[in-house]
Amino acid sequence: MPHTPSAWKRLRKSETRRKQNRTAAKKIRLQRRKVADAIKGTDAAAVVTEVKATQAVLDRAASKGYIHPNKAARLKSRLVKRQRAAAAAPPKAETTKK
Repeated sequence: MPHTPSAWKRLRKSETRRKQNRTAAKKIRLQRRKVADAIKGTDAAAVVTEVKATQAVLDRAASKGYIHPNKAARLKSRLVKRQRAAAAAPPKAETTKK
């Protein structure tokens, strides 16, 4: 445990930052999962909507310093790449199991 007042303050600040970083990371993971689910589906409009929402979340996290701007750019690039691949792929046939 810290002994000096400045060390106590540092502990408080690091706890606050940890919580903020975890919240931002959770939002990013959730949005990326929504995009993956939309890509698995058949609705192209849903994919576009989710990609835009994810890009906004990534930009916000990068601007506030929760993630590095290059990481945000890399993740956005990969999202768009997956979106375009899904759009170019032939539509999936619905299969039913009995």
